[in-house]
Amino acid sequence: MARLQWSDELSVGVDVIDKQHQRIIEYVNKLHDNVHDRAILKDVLEDTIEYTESHFGFEEEMMAEANYPYLRAHKRIHDLFIRRVARYKERFDAGEDIAEELHDTLVRWLVTHIKSEDANYGPALIKKFGATGKKAKKGFWSRLFGD
Repeated sequence: MARLQWSDELSVGVDVIDKQHQRIIEYVNKLHDNVHDRAILKDVLEDTIEYTESHFGFEEEMMAEANYPYLRAHKRIHDLFIRRVARYKERFDAGEDIAEELHDTLVRWLVTHIKSEDANYGPALIKKFGATGKKAKKGFWSRLFGD
């Protein structure tokens, strides 16, 4: 089980999204660093779920505003992932030691998802919002993902 490192190959080309992905990587690495502390794992698991769900909502809103043609399919992938992680949470709450398995799943899923699914929407979001994505940061979302 290794720590996940951010690299340019994980960039979708939209700064606000890349920063959110980097924050998710921080959660994954915190999970890695605390596999033997259930109290910290509980907090990390809950924070990861909450932040990821918010990130998905933000990402989907940007795709909708950019008229990304594969939004529905992308949203289905997000929904499946949320259900998968919820099952890990249920297992954790039941007392199972899921830390290493969850970490490995998150690393594989995150890298694969960013490099394939998220990379596909990058050009549409850049065209609509620019490379910073700042034009999309409004209201509720700016409070969550502001600089």
